[in-house]
Amino acid sequence: MPGGRLTQQERRQIARGLADGLAYAEIARQLDRPTSTITREVTRNGGPTGYRADVAHRTAEQRAHRRKSPAPRDARPDPQPHGRDAEAVRAYEEMFTTAMTASGAPPMMSRVLAALTLSDTGSLTAGELAAHLKVSPASVSKAVAFLETQSMVRREREGRRERYVVDNDLMHDSMMASAHSTAQLAETARKGVPVLGADTAAGTRLENMARYLDFVSESIARAADQARAILHTKAPDPGP
Repeated sequence: MPGGRLTQQERRQIARGLADGLAYAEIARQLDRPTSTITREVTRNGGPTGYRADVAHRTAEQRAHRRKSPAPRDARPDPQPHGRDAEAVRAYEEMFTTAMTASGAPPMMSRVLAALTLSDTGSLTAGELAAHLKVSPASVSKAVAFLETQSMVRREREGRRERYVVDNDLMHDSMMASAHSTAQLAETARKGVPVLGADTAAGTRLENMARYLDFVSESIARAADQARAILHTKAPDPGP
């Protein structure tokens, strides 16, 4: 079984396999690699729908280059309040980011959301995020713009700079946004029924799609409201 880092050709084969709808295990078999290797590779590079072989290869090379550069001897994780273990917090932030990426969120968006969610204030400026994640402010801005479309982050003006905020209703707002977009898709599908003909196979397919999406949208919204009413706990004031 071959070892070492994935080659660019292997990454292109992974991309072809994903495009063909192959399972990770089948792609791994074709490459004679462990399934876990393929799973990690795809998860950390945009997921099955966002994976790009050449981008993943460049990212891997950059990551390998950083590992070769010795870190300063005094490098330490950011100091933590409340007596938290800084190393444990950093490891958990990486775990949270990986879980978000596996669910389909792009990697940088996952990193930004993790940093905001794990901050006690639930808010950071672009500069604070850039410094914490060691990325450019432009990368942060792009990630926030995406998260705004998902109703997961909002902006607040703070003098001449912006502060990015996640609310305690983060998941509820995201679920409601999902329900709304699903309802819009249902409406669009239903508008196609008279165009294609209600008594045709295509028209019937669209009507079934609309009914299904209506039901799912209503169920998501209802469950989200019920869950917030029953389970929501008010967070303590983070203080100054």
